[in-house]
Amino acid sequence: MASSKEYLDFILEQLSELEDISYRSMMGEYIIYYKGKIVGGIYDDRLLVKPVKSAVNYMPNAGYELPYEGSKEMLLVENVDSKNYLKGLFDSMFEELPIRKQKKIIKKGSK
Repeated sequence: MASSKEYLDFILEQLSELEDISYRSMMGEYIIYYKGKIVGGIYDDRLLVKPVKSAVNYMPNAGYELPYEGSKEMLLVENVDSKNYLKGLFDSMFEELPIRKQKKIIKKGSK
């Protein structure tokens, strides 16, 4: 089941207190970026985040769920109605998130 644009819009509104939130559509789901780093995504109208230590500490009772078949488990964010909660979560995670890898561009004629 793909995520709805309405749920994406709701989550983006809830994250509006944060600067530099962006997303990318991928196969009917949405990857969420914070200051260029992947925080998580929206899968089947659920907000899931990477299970980095800071997120686990912030949400100690959060359940682990699969975004899609064959993927790694992520943390389910249930408290999506609180902008302050989401801001705190994303801010706490930021330093621990890996820097996004730049894709290597191969130019024609080079080895």
